[in-house]
Amino acid sequence: MNALPQRFRLALVAVPVFALLATACGGDDSASGENGDADEAITIYSGRDQELIDPLIDMMRESTGLEIDVRYGDTAQMANQIETEGEDTNADLFIGQDAGALGFLVQEGLLAELPPEITDQVPAEYRATNGEWVGISGRSRVIAYNPENVDDLPDSVLDLTDPEWEGRVGIAPTNASFQAFVTGLRVIEGEEAAQQWLEDMVANDVQTFENNRAMLDGLETGEIDISLNNHYYWYERMKETPDEVTSELHYLPAGDAGGLVNVAGAAITANASNPEGAQTALEYLLSDEAQSYFTNETSEYPLVDGVELGEGLPEVDTLEQPDIDLSDLHSLDETVEMLREAGLE
Repeated sequence: MNALPQRFRLALVAVPVFALLATACGGDDSASGENGDADEAITIYSGRDQELIDPLIDMMRESTGLEIDVRYGDTAQMANQIETEGEDTNADLFIGQDAGALGFLVQEGLLAELPPEITDQVPAEYRATNGEWVGISGRSRVIAYNPENVDDLPDSVLDLTDPEWEGRVGIAPTNASFQAFVTGLRVIEGEEAAQQWLEDMVANDVQTFENNRAMLDGLETGEIDISLNNHYYWYERMKETPDEVTSELHYLPAGDAGGLVNVAGAAITANASNPEGAQTALEYLLSDEAQSYFTNETSEYPLVDGVELGEGLPEVDTLEQPDIDLSDLHSLDETVEMLREAGLE
């Protein structure tokens, strides 16, 4: 096998390495999907959590008749697995939790160009420039805050290095969504500004957490007053324990990098053994049923017109998100190196 490319290998340092998990396929082998051949199984490499995706895969089997194998792992891990396997990859469809991993595979020439009937369903800002991947759900970076202790909300994440926020802000530096945000900060503000921000945050006694859920725990217990996280973790908490949530959300204005709207996306691999089945699966992920699952079950944003937004979510068009090409988020290794240099790795 080929060695992992240097520019993406570093991203794996930020996540635990663990074995790929295979989920047994379901359904009748003789079943035939409307647009695919279910006599030949498709294999999905998923960088999204098994707990999240399994119910959706079961719905996909039922709707399409496809026979489906799923291998789970971290998004960066699964993207690197596809690169390592090359022409011999087992993956027909790749599902990634952020645009960066998808952009990496585009650069490596490992994704197939999708037909317009798929790409045209998703707004241009949520798909690859040349059509190699499409977003299947959206998530916004937000500030969650304690309204009892925060009177004047910041207009930018850049303001959080001010002395008034010393020791009061939480981040999850090894979390993929935070690393994607920092990559966006590099693209929007420049390399030097992003590095300086990280160093200034450390100097301002930023509090670090293992993940978004632990960070929101710290917010609710008073350990911090502000957390930088994806919006849907807060909504998840509101669904599960609404009486225990005292924090509120602040969507940053004026195209600030802290308001980045990223995507979970999907793509057909260039060396897929069953591209027809993979296309059927991808079409399902953009169906009303699947899009409704994302917004109602995980409080993410549907990316296909006509799907009713989940309860409490602001319309994505009302978010003042930064002007950025999500394909530019592929340079994750430079972000990991920045985090190391700032003492956050």
